[in-house]
Amino acid sequence: MAKEETTQAKEISVEDRLIALYSLQKIDSQIDRIRIVHGELPLEVEDLEDEIAGLETRLSRNKEEIAEIELAVKEKREAIKQSEQLIKRYEEQQMNVRNNREYDSLSKEIEFQGLEIQLYEKKNKEHQAYIATKKLAVEEAEQLLKDRKEDLVIKQNELTDIVAETAKEEEVLIKLSEEYSKHIDDRLLLAYSRIRKNAQNGLAVVMVERDACGGCFNKIPPQRQLDIRMHKKVIVCEYCGRILIDNEIDEIVTHRLEEALK
Repeated sequence: MAKEETTQAKEISVEDRLIALYSLQKIDSQIDRIRIVHGELPLEVEDLEDEIAGLETRLSRNKEEIAEIELAVKEKREAIKQSEQLIKRYEEQQMNVRNNREYDSLSKEIEFQGLEIQLYEKKNKEHQAYIATKKLAVEEAEQLLKDRKEDLVIKQNELTDIVAETAKEEEVLIKLSEEYSKHIDDRLLLAYSRIRKNAQNGLAVVMVERDACGGCFNKIPPQRQLDIRMHKKVIVCEYCGRILIDNEIDEIVTHRLEEALK
């Protein structure tokens, strides 16, 4: 049994392994992109929901504050009426006073009520200005809330559509990933998985582009580039450890994947 496994392993050439590895990389990268989109949109939806909740709370507080100040304005207007009535009464009483002391006392009361009216009117002007500012803020917040709710509906629909559209694609890609994994020996597959996990962009297999590693962009010596083009052994970047392939492997894999995903 061990001999059969060894024979099968030998039957898979290095070139075939590289093709399988790079195919796996391209498939896994596409799955990563789908999952990144899935990951970003729910966060955007959640952020919008949080912002809407915050706007609604702010609106509610502003409206409550406006109502309280409007009540205060109403109370001040009532107080002004009462002060005016008192002034009228005191003025009538002044017509019937018996001495200067009573007259002066009533005059002081009239003066005091006059000052009270001025104070109430000043407070009401301040309140009215504040209410106007608050109402403007409420209008702006209501418009912003309306816009954010519209954005939320768009994002929710977008998320639903993308999930529906990519669910089948992701399922196909996962099956292809599993299929190509079968053509790679366990040791190499383990190395691929380890490199992918440690790489920020998830790239374990990269092309040589402009005489440099497509992962870390360090220069690859000419002799090493020749070895890569020969497809006789798996060669890794001496700087970042990624597996290196040439454009010929890329063309083969790109064509095969296009056919497989039709």
